[in-house]
Amino acid sequence: MAVWLAEVFSGPAGLTAELGGRQALLRARLGLGITDEQRLRRMELMTAAVEKELPDDALLRRRVVEYFDWGTRIARDVSASAPGTDLGEPGPIPRWGWNGLARPAGAGPSRHP
Repeated sequence: MAVWLAEVFSGPAGLTAELGGRQALLRARLGLGITDEQRLRRMELMTAAVEKELPDDALLRRRVVEYFDWGTRIARDVSASAPGTDLGEPGPIPRWGWNGLARPAGAGPSRHP
């Protein structure tokens, strides 16, 4: 999880370089059937961790929680597909920053985290 979050928040690209990148991240969720109740529980836990562990900076905390909300929605949606489903090429790991989701110039909307 630390490797993934580091890359998302503009740190080293360890998830992409060593762990299969976005494709592997999404494929790991196929067939899990994540319910909205489970997604919301994860949000509760991640929000509590953000409040406990991150500096007392409202914008920083808000952006991190926004990322978790965005990502858990996509994980829930992807998890409804059967294992082995062709996800196509989801592209690189999206970067998240002070203004939320950062897309490369000219990129369209992102479908997957």
